[in-house]
Amino acid sequence: MGITARGIGLLVAALVLLGVGFRYAYPELTVLGAAAGVAVGYGVVNAAWRPRLSVARRADPDRVARGEPAAMELTVRNTGRLRAANLVAEDRCAGALVPVPLLRLRPGRDTVVRYDVPTHRRGVVPVGPLRVVRRDPLGLVALARGYGGTVPVWVHPRIHPLSAVPTGAGRSLDGRTDSVPHGSITFDSLREYVVGDELRRVHWRTSARVGELMVREDLPVQLLLVVPAEVEPEGAAGPLDRLAAVELADAGPDVLPAATGRLRRDRLGDTLVFLTGPGGRDELGHVGALRGAYPSVVVGMFGADGPTAAGATGLTVLDAADGAAFAAEWDGIRRW
Repeated sequence: MGITARGIGLLVAALVLLGVGFRYAYPELTVLGAAAGVAVGYGVVNAAWRPRLSVARRADPDRVARGEPAAMELTVRNTGRLRAANLVAEDRCAGALVPVPLLRLRPGRDTVVRYDVPTHRRGVVPVGPLRVVRRDPLGLVALARGYGGTVPVWVHPRIHPLSAVPTGAGRSLDGRTDSVPHGSITFDSLREYVVGDELRRVHWRTSARVGELMVREDLPVQLLLVVPAEVEPEGAAGPLDRLAAVELADAGPDVLPAATGRLRRDRLGDTLVFLTGPGGRDELGHVGALRGAYPSVVVGMFGADGPTAAGATGLTVLDAADGAAFAAEWDGIRRW
């Protein structure tokens, strides 16, 4: 609860008038001081009334790519039975306040407010809680309360499809592992076709040989961060959510060597893609040392102001301004 500047002024005036009126026996001043004190007390009682509200939120949708539209639908219901609510309310969205009109909200009725959520930047946008401010008619006392919880909107990085996977090893159906050049479109295994599978994934040559439709399964992808998050984001589901929540960290000089050491020890696959920025050029030697553990190692250098010299590392380095340029460069690997 907070007393406004007007309320503080009136309260001070009430104390002065009461003091002077009693001290010098002026009943008129005493009455004015008492009236001012009653006004402040009425403001406190009026603002202290707590409206009974229920708040429901629905993000539409709750996961979008950067730049795509998203909205928050807010439903506020007056669960009280005695009086209508005429309130000033604001919803908090990404640090900004969005006005929510709650005029003459009758008991048992609800109102629905819908507004856009900013998605121009990758991240997790927190929305809520609803902030309801109660003021007395004279503007002497103001009381703010929070209703409902917080709902996140996950703004994912933009997706740029890749037409091929540059891999250093290919698996045949009889279990053999053969070395293949960069840019081969390979798949991990085949399985029988089930209703709902996309026809473009059917491997027609094998299907003709075995006499039934066989579908390609894509290669599994695992996302690793050089600086792992100490606490996994609440509600995160999948790598895109992790990429939405990840933030820059002040990594020490031993972080990348430790990460490459784990990759060398675990040997998680046959293709390693290392994404970094111009600040990581001096550390490409650590990545180049992984060529023995991973047949194919590709480096994506984002925001580079010039070509990156691979030097003695012998790495395939793709200099790109953004994700779209990287996807175009990646597709060019097929021709190398």
